[in-house]
Amino acid sequence: MSDSSSLPPVRLHPEAELARDALSTPLLSRATRLARWAGPDTRVDAGGGLVEEQLPAAAEALGLSGDDAAAYASEAWRVAVDAGLVKIVDEETGTVEAGADLSLLTGGSPQDVLGVWLTALETVLADASVPDLDDLVDAIDTGGEIDFSSLDWDPEAEAEFLDGVLGNLYLLTAAEDGPGDGPVPLPALAASMIVPSDMGEPTNDVLEQVSDAMMRLDDQFRVLEPVGLVEYQPVDEALMADTEGAEEGPAAVDDTDVSRYGMVRLTPLGLYGLRSRLLEAGFEAPAVGDLADKGADALLDGTAVFPQVAARAETEMWLTRRESLAAARELLAAARGLDAGAPLRRLRCQQALSLVGAEAEPALREVLDDPELGGLARVWLTEAGFSGVPAPSEELVFWLTVDTLAAQLAAEGNSDELRALVEGLAAQHGGFFAAAWRVDHPATADVLEAMGRLHPDKKIAKEARKAAFKARSQQGG
Repeated sequence: MSDSSSLPPVRLHPEAELARDALSTPLLSRATRLARWAGPDTRVDAGGGLVEEQLPAAAEALGLSGDDAAAYASEAWRVAVDAGLVKIVDEETGTVEAGADLSLLTGGSPQDVLGVWLTALETVLADASVPDLDDLVDAIDTGGEIDFSSLDWDPEAEAEFLDGVLGNLYLLTAAEDGPGDGPVPLPALAASMIVPSDMGEPTNDVLEQVSDAMMRLDDQFRVLEPVGLVEYQPVDEALMADTEGAEEGPAAVDDTDVSRYGMVRLTPLGLYGLRSRLLEAGFEAPAVGDLADKGADALLDGTAVFPQVAARAETEMWLTRRESLAAARELLAAARGLDAGAPLRRLRCQQALSLVGAEAEPALREVLDDPELGGLARVWLTEAGFSGVPAPSEELVFWLTVDTLAAQLAAEGNSDELRALVEGLAAQHGGFFAAAWRVDHPATADVLEAMGRLHPDKKIAKEARKAAFKARSQQGG
């Protein structure tokens, strides 16, 4: 996952809905049923697991049959113990009783239910990092102990790998240019952990590592699906089978169908779960709605780094809780300043005010003479169709232009949109650079340097750089 401690904002489903999802997950529902099934005669071993002779009855209580029934029952019991749904009363006798948290699933709040589910999730994530059972059996030495060195298994590295994969899946889900709620091909997810970002054509060794990672992830996502973290379409068995000598032959496998290599989607519950883990790990993992009860200063600063769609959604939630005129005044007050972040705050303020109705007019007229907000106010009033808007001075026009470009530069960097804006501005105002370097704005030199960097015409770019030099000299730096 990215080294950045700040992640894109996510849109979470309501907690009541997520709690219902948690209760309906196969694993938690089985764990709950076993917790209610347990009685005075239920016995556990030294590790807290059901004794072997009781597994058939537990599987029957869950309505399970077949070769894997006992394993599913054992897993559900372990989750029930770890999540506090079952309490071990006496370790010597192995007796149990209902746990304190069992009642939370029926009488607790959505947050209580989700807390139980998060504990269950941690148990399953730990299980997902353990080698396949067949590998463990093969690693048992003559003394009956597991020879971990023969497994080539590093528990810490395996857990970090899975955390990294889930982190990348979270980023892809949260990114506005990602698949969103759509599934992610397993090869792409595996490659995100293996292939260096600056590598062109992957080497055979790297491709083999990606293939190995896919097989590990295929096993792990099969384990994680029952707890509701992901929806997973496994790797097609035909792709993993040895097709040599088979009647259909290799041609029967359609290598162009990427879905046959596995597809994984983070569920709304999974998104909630991973965000909770990221917050606990110290990451900044915002969710849309986090700023709804905070002041306008927090809104403008917080959404400054949000993608456009998320910023709008956050702002809409903030506005629904406030009266329009009061909200407009608060936004304008928070947009003032000459610090480095001020231009982007004013841009977010302008975008927020575009969502406010005509009731905000008095607030905009109140700042027409404000040197930092007057230009913004004139734009809003004019676009809203109000009359009696005083024409801006040339000085104000240039100041607003620099402020707007500084905001766009902070929001988008050297984007195609900013490049087009720079080209259009230079084309419309032939003497722009001759006047722009004199603008009394802290970002003037930086903006002119960016224009020189972005404009494709070498002559105009040179003019911009000269103007930037003059501006910097004027500022004394």
